Amino acid sequence: MTTPQVEVQGNGLADQAADSADHAIKSTQRVANATLDRMAGTVQDLRQQAAPLLNRVSAQASELAQRGVDAVRDTSQQLRDKAVRASDGTVNYIRDEPVKAMLIAAATGAALMALIGLMSRKR
Repeated sequence: MTTPQVEVQGNGLADQAADSADHAIKSTQRVANATLDRMAGTVQDLRQQAAPLLNRVSAQASELAQRGVDAVRDTSQQLRDKAVRASDGTVNYIRDEPVKAMLIAAATGAALMALIGLMSRKR
């Protein structure tokens, strides 16, 4: 073998190696692109599946919040009604039994004053 033949064979091998590397790179790029496309499709599918779930959770949270507000409103109205009934009952009792009401009020006031006096002495 002469040197020019060795060079031609060497160049041919180098060209084949370069072609093989080029084919390998292109093949790897195709596989990578296909994988990325599948992943993008999967992400899109997950987004489409998650959106209704998030909407449902949001609607349930809003419904629970509204129920809470309604429950607080109802309870506060019931408390107002009870306070009005208690006030009316007290006024009626004072009207019907003024002497007893005065004695009860005086006894309650004296008890509160005694309690306040005891608490101030402890300090």
